[in-house]
Amino acid sequence: MFDLPIGTSEQRREYARFRKFLQKSGFLMLQESVYCKLALNGTVTNAIVENVHKNKPKEGLVQLLTVTEKQYAKMELIVGTANREVLDNDERLVIL
Repeated sequence: MFDLPIGTSEQRREYARFRKFLQKSGFLMLQESVYCKLALNGTVTNAIVENVHKNKPKEGLVQLLTVTEKQYAKMELIVGTANREVLDNDERLVIL
């Protein structure tokens, strides 16, 4: 998980570089600024953590959380439905 500043062009470049590093390293995006990667054992996990440390951005916050496959499998996905009210007659006035 990461929260990086993007106020200057240099910060935006650093943000893009870090995202590309994660993608090239096999991380998958769960949601914006939250990425995950499967590690087979503790040795691989340590190597991933070390690699992230080596490529960390100059500024901002990067957080690493290790969970087991069993814990990950218990993740609940809660998805809402889009609520769209459609006006299908001309009796209503809509001011935008």
